[in-house]
Amino acid sequence: MNVKRVLQKVVELKASDLHVKVGTKPIARVNGALVVVDEPAPSQADLEAVVNQILTPKQKRIFEETKEVDFAFGITGMARFRTNFYQQRGTTAMVFRQVPATVPAFEELSLPTIIEDIASRPRGLVLVCGTVGSGKSTTLAAMIDIINRREARNIITIEDPVEFLFRDKKSCISQREVGLDTETFHEGLKHILRQDPDVIMIGEIRDAETMRTALMAADTGHLVFSTLHTIDASQTVNRIISFFPPHQHDEVRYLLAGTLQSVIALRLVPRSDIDGRVPACEVMLVTATIREYLRDPEKTSLISSAIADGVSQYGMQTFDQSIMRFYTEGKISMESALRYASNPTEFELRLKGIHATSDESWQSFEQKPESA
Repeated sequence: MNVKRVLQKVVELKASDLHVKVGTKPIARVNGALVVVDEPAPSQADLEAVVNQILTPKQKRIFEETKEVDFAFGITGMARFRTNFYQQRGTTAMVFRQVPATVPAFEELSLPTIIEDIASRPRGLVLVCGTVGSGKSTTLAAMIDIINRREARNIITIEDPVEFLFRDKKSCISQREVGLDTETFHEGLKHILRQDPDVIMIGEIRDAETMRTALMAADTGHLVFSTLHTIDASQTVNRIISFFPPHQHDEVRYLLAGTLQSVIALRLVPRSDIDGRVPACEVMLVTATIREYLRDPEKTSLISSAIADGVSQYGMQTFDQSIMRFYTEGKISMESALRYASNPTEFELRLKGIHATSDESWQSFEQKPESA
């Protein structure tokens, strides 16, 4: 198999991912759907040749010992790929995720403008959440780029692996890769406060130790960005607390209330007007009300309603409000809107005009553009 030729087709298709395994034609994910690539099905010998061609000796040793390895690599003039090699049924398999060669401008991503303001906060913890392939890394990169273009700050990232490559503009950016520049997230974070950071970006929070360090760094006046595999703001809060033993929950809640600035959650929804997808986006800002809800476990369930009510005053929005805007603008179909809504039954009733007359928090999302 000519892996370079296959990856070139992935770029041409504007696919997000490529799946390769023995005995099956390569499969690309295009706008969320799986598409067969017109290339021969590789043999085990073909994929072993790819392993020898792409992996460094250290990566190859890890793959042989653990049966899987994560890394990133670039092909000059083509693209950069975040990659996982693994074994299935005793044979080699691979997944390549395409990472754009340049960081996309924030204005190109159809994200709420409030996120620009969040990126410019002087301190605190900002979490970008969503399932795999929902746009977390791209959103985070665009937020780092906002800082890089506008402010002179020292930015240090710890990633596994490094995805987007940043070039210094106004800021000074150091990118550290787990396994290459530091042994683990924990080791990299243990010394990071001695590296004079203004902004810290942690590729992903996976355990209590990383979460504790992120909260501590935010609590000492740094701006900290990271990601979590959660589906919305309320689940994110519960996931953070679940990292810790029960006797620490009250302490963590108070620390979270004092340091968390925002949770941004993402879902990519297929467009109906043109090819592509749009990012449905839930945005929670930690206001005085939400800070109270974070501290009190009996009120945490009220966070979603506080987000919905915070539209006009704070610029917050729920997933369903975001989806309603894209539907009203004619960018997504009703079928997709109902499929990706958090509360499809309530969403459908609202489409039919059945809702509380006193509820004004949806008005800006239900208004059609003037040009329509």
